[in-house]
Amino acid sequence: MTREESADALELILLGEPNPIQIGAFMIAHRIRRPEPQELAGMVDTYLKLGPKIYSGNENRQPICFGMPFDGRKKTSPIYPLTSLLLLNAAQPVVLHGAGRLPVKYGITTKELFQALGLNLGNLTIEKVQEGFLDHGLALIYQPNHFALADTLTSYRENIAKRPPIASMELIWSAHRGKHLLISGFVHPPTEKRHLKTLEMLNEDNIVLVQGLEGSIDISTSRITKITSVHKQQLNEFKINPKNYFCNSKDIEFENIETWKAQSLKALEGTGSLYKALLLNAGVYFWFAGIANNVNEGIEQAKLSIASGSVQQTLQKLITWTKKNNF
Repeated sequence: MTREESADALELILLGEPNPIQIGAFMIAHRIRRPEPQELAGMVDTYLKLGPKIYSGNENRQPICFGMPFDGRKKTSPIYPLTSLLLLNAAQPVVLHGAGRLPVKYGITTKELFQALGLNLGNLTIEKVQEGFLDHGLALIYQPNHFALADTLTSYRENIAKRPPIASMELIWSAHRGKHLLISGFVHPPTEKRHLKTLEMLNEDNIVLVQGLEGSIDISTSRITKITSVHKQQLNEFKINPKNYFCNSKDIEFENIETWKAQSLKALEGTGSLYKALLLNAGVYFWFAGIANNVNEGIEQAKLSIASGSVQQTLQKLITWTKKNNF
């Protein structure tokens, strides 16, 4: 399909105009063939047209928009909520996107992870999300509440029992309008190449693609992580070896949300099994955000932020704000 045809097809599907058999057939056929870059770009066009929108203030630093699989995590303990807190503490805005428990993984969700830390972000209205983003730098676009049209496709995902083409598109779509740094996870090299071509069509000129844990943006502490960046049409490739930063360790398995909460709170105090992973991830993303000149400097800044207690203070401020604005 052309970009325009793909955009039209997804718009019709979101509006429920085809019958369920047609929608299911389209999704499974497209899943078997795999979407092409212009088709993914058309799908993003439709999400930008029909989906929620978040804007930055003129005085704000360009946000980081993290793109990860909407069907969550099951194997490894997520680091990105903690990385986000360190970025927020350094005045770096962060935009996240997610949904409820989705097939095929039905993994732990972004909403659940932040809720475990005391932040109830999923129940905020889109107006409150915008307000909180301007005031505190954090926005979570939670599909069930903020993009109900897209959430109607959950039953199709369940029935075809495969990730549909929209799952690939979700990795690179952002509700943020304007300039930003888009950081997206991937698993397989063909996905990386396809997304680079798609993002070029979408005129995204500040991109980081990460071969992270379970397709997320989380950088492994047990293996070398491949990262590709594009900034102003200049493509660069990096390999992050945790041994080079004294952060090598086994990637921590995800057991349950209670264990993860305890591990995360310890990491924010500078101890525990997730601490090294948090330092490495914060160091890398401090570097890409321009907060630090290199990964080592970013790691040192992360250590100081944690040791000073300022990250915990940032978390407490966010908790106070969300409690006031959840009804």
